[in-house]
Amino acid sequence: MSSKHVRKGDVVIVTSGDFKGKTGEVLRVVPKHDHVIVKGINLVTRNIKPSKAQPQGGQVSREAPLHISKVSPVVDGKATRVRFPTKADGTKIRLAVRGNKELGIIRKAPGTKPATKTTKTTRAAKAN
Repeated sequence: MSSKHVRKGDVVIVTSGDFKGKTGEVLRVVPKHDHVIVKGINLVTRNIKPSKAQPQGGQVSREAPLHISKVSPVVDGKATRVRFPTKADGTKIRLAVRGNKELGIIRKAPGTKPATKTTKTTRAAKAN
């Protein structure tokens, strides 16, 4: 699977289509279909049948998927392209072309240990 230029939690701007220029946070990435779901963008209205949970029924607005090529990460309020350089220690990162801002880590350096979570027992043991 290839690396994608956007990930869940990124703030993106829509670069083409009806919602061009609007920004939002990526709620979900669907790599199988190359789609993203962006908070507050591409809203569609669906009619809901009455049920026990919603006896009145009604209409619900929710986000529909956009193609991943229509969005770009935002840096300093503007869209940017993304590079995937590998650092000297072997870590692969996502790097914004605009301002050389690091957007996230794709692959940690080989041989590095993952950070361990501290629990109550380890904190108590450290205190003694």
